[in-house]
Amino acid sequence: MVLLPSGLMLSLGAWGIRRQDAIWRDEAVTYDMAHRGLADLWHTLQHVDVVHGLYYALMHLWFRVYDVTLGGAFGEAVGLRLPSVAAMTVAAAGVALLGRRLVGRRAGLLAGCTFALIPVVQQYAQEGRSYAIVCALVVWASYLLVLTAARPRRRLWLGYTALMLAACLLHEFAVLALPAHGAAVVLARLPRRVLRAWLLASATVLAGLAPLAVFSTRQSAQISWLMWPDPLQLLTFAVLAVLGLACARVRIRSRGPIGLRALGIPLLLLPTLLLLLLSHVEPAYVDRYVLYYVVGFALLAGAALAWLLRPPGERGQTRGRRLRWAVTVGLVLVALLPVNVHLRSPDSRVDDVTAVAHAVREVAEPGDGLLFMPSRRRIWAATRPNDFRGLHDLALARSPLASHTLYGTERSGDAIRERMLAAHRIVVAGDPDGQPADDTDQEIAKRSTLRTAFEVCSSREVRGARITVYGRAGACGGADRVG
Repeated sequence: MVLLPSGLMLSLGAWGIRRQDAIWRDEAVTYDMAHRGLADLWHTLQHVDVVHGLYYALMHLWFRVYDVTLGGAFGEAVGLRLPSVAAMTVAAAGVALLGRRLVGRRAGLLAGCTFALIPVVQQYAQEGRSYAIVCALVVWASYLLVLTAARPRRRLWLGYTALMLAACLLHEFAVLALPAHGAAVVLARLPRRVLRAWLLASATVLAGLAPLAVFSTRQSAQISWLMWPDPLQLLTFAVLAVLGLACARVRIRSRGPIGLRALGIPLLLLPTLLLLLLSHVEPAYVDRYVLYYVVGFALLAGAALAWLLRPPGERGQTRGRRLRWAVTVGLVLVALLPVNVHLRSPDSRVDDVTAVAHAVREVAEPGDGLLFMPSRRRIWAATRPNDFRGLHDLALARSPLASHTLYGTERSGDAIRERMLAAHRIVVAGDPDGQPADDTDQEIAKRSTLRTAFEVCSSREVRGARITVYGRAGACGGADRVG
């Protein structure tokens, strides 16, 4: 019952894990931060990305082992994603055990397999960020909550508290799982002593999270890019919510004090709805922040499938009806196959820093100037610095490592303009057409100087970026010049 879901998740996680060695910008940040010394990482977190500090520290320890053992054979892309694959494998096992505890063995098996087959689960199983690990911690905290409700034990409450605190320290929005757990405790009408114990555990988690939460408010500008939620992400949630609620209508007998609906429905709905409400105050919704909501869907869907696919003769189930449902499930899996294939292609993410680095290497000549537009795209050089060797970063004042920042610090607009005018050719790694332009002095200086003093020699678009070579009058060869 546990081996099949976890084995399925491990296989799906390993399938296409390299993604043609494509790494997107958030993974590049992980790679850069994980390869800084712990002292440098500590200083950086005081300025930026403190919400991911624990994850970066864990990845730093992981890469110290991986780089000297497997790194030469498998590369940085695999190293970034293996911890997430392992976490989702553990999560699938936890979902199976949770389903068995709530409903039964067959429901647990199908819940674990359903979890592994959800496209968004496969997406973040192959991403070098903290979301898969957070999801696994919430799954196992939920399992301990169900165990503790049946047989209250201090060590189980301590385990629940530790897992939820670890999840919240890895990503603050894991705290939104607590209201879902609280709703489960209330809906199950558990004894007062259980409710008091849960309140104490939750208060401990909040107290442990509070220093990080307070400090991270100083860095809230990091999510200033968030606007209204992405329609596709909202549609995904809406579809899973509707299907999950439909599954909850199936006549399912739950085991133990906490029932399937009491836990599954709040876990499916509350974290996302609360984050959406928060987004009305300040935009903060991204589906991966509350990825663990899919656990609620998997539990409800697994139990419903267990009832629908029960053996012939059991409670009126006929062989023909069972076959029809099996065919329906099979058709759904076939329909999801193109989505799963797409998730394993470089086009499935917003950009590809590996493709950017290769494109720069192909068009650049030794001694060329280099500009990143906007400056935060300097992260494209983090995983493959050798592809940028020999180029002069005209805007850079202090490197990301020296300045304890993600993207380094840049010179003033006037200084950048002066250095640009001294260059004959400049390679620009910038956003693709149609993206909004930053209005800082540095970015304005870059654009205006390129427009007035340079001409375009060549330009090409790669995934999520445009690489353009500019030259002074006469510096472009006739074959290279863009008319």
